[in-house]
Amino acid sequence: MVSDEQILEALPNLLNTTNFKFGQKFSGKVRDAYILLDGRRIIVTTDRQSAFDVVLGEIPYKGAVLNQLAAFWFGETSDIVSNHLISVPDPNVSIVKSCKGIPIEMIVRGYISGVTNTSIWGSYQKGERVIYGIKFPEGLKKNQKLEEPVITPTTHGDLSGKGGHDERLTREEILKSDLVSSEIYLQMEKVAIALFKRGSEIALKAGLILVDTKYEFGLIDGKLVLMDEIHTPDSSRYWKADSYEARIERGGEPENFDKEFLRLWYAKRGYKGDGETPKMSEELIVALAKRYIEVYEKLTGREFERFEYPIEERIKKNIQKALG
Repeated sequence: MVSDEQILEALPNLLNTTNFKFGQKFSGKVRDAYILLDGRRIIVTTDRQSAFDVVLGEIPYKGAVLNQLAAFWFGETSDIVSNHLISVPDPNVSIVKSCKGIPIEMIVRGYISGVTNTSIWGSYQKGERVIYGIKFPEGLKKNQKLEEPVITPTTHGDLSGKGGHDERLTREEILKSDLVSSEIYLQMEKVAIALFKRGSEIALKAGLILVDTKYEFGLIDGKLVLMDEIHTPDSSRYWKADSYEARIERGGEPENFDKEFLRLWYAKRGYKGDGETPKMSEELIVALAKRYIEVYEKLTGREFERFEYPIEERIKKNIQKALG
């Protein structure tokens, strides 16, 4: 395990952005993408840490964990659906096939949970029983496992003209819309549930419960392809399996093992995405770095290979070598 001292020593040299000359650059909250002319793109996963749709700072080794964990999951699920991954020439880099993105996030939930008024549990608590077009039974308790996983799709607000946040969708709305063909959407549903069940099985063997997650899909020559990331602590929520039942019976919250820890730290300080952003403490940074590394090691069964910062030159050389 990487020590506290090694994490703190890395802080001055973290990968917060990239400025390579490999192609047209696009930046997301965490990843920098470089579009090549041959149908490929370079994805560099930085150490940027986001929550509440805001970049809050950087966490040592986080980019490498996310990139390598996504690659692990792409390999574990390639028999279910094709994905965009071509190669991983560097711990922080993936070379992928360019896809035509489908503007629907497929969020799959195995438990009724959430802390906000707009969450599934928040809606249920207010008396709603039809949520995202799905009918939920009476008598459910917070953090209870659902009989079967459900899909609660969203689209980005900027695509729907309603701002920058995701907007709820129902199955019926999607099938009537021109966001994607009905045939492809029905395939997305089937694949998303299969991915979630595979992820849940592997996570449970590692002592974790996959609570909920999101999948993003694209098209290559009209064929459905899984893209972006899969089952990482940024796109998914995990709970510790060994303490789940006892905590639920006592009316407590499950032990989270994802970046919910970060959201709760900020919420305790009155921050939920608006106003001045509190600075992350060194204690929080160390705890997050260790948590990302530990979830990687639990899920993959591999020891995380630590490296020295700065890493920009290493990344550049490895990309150049991969591109020939």
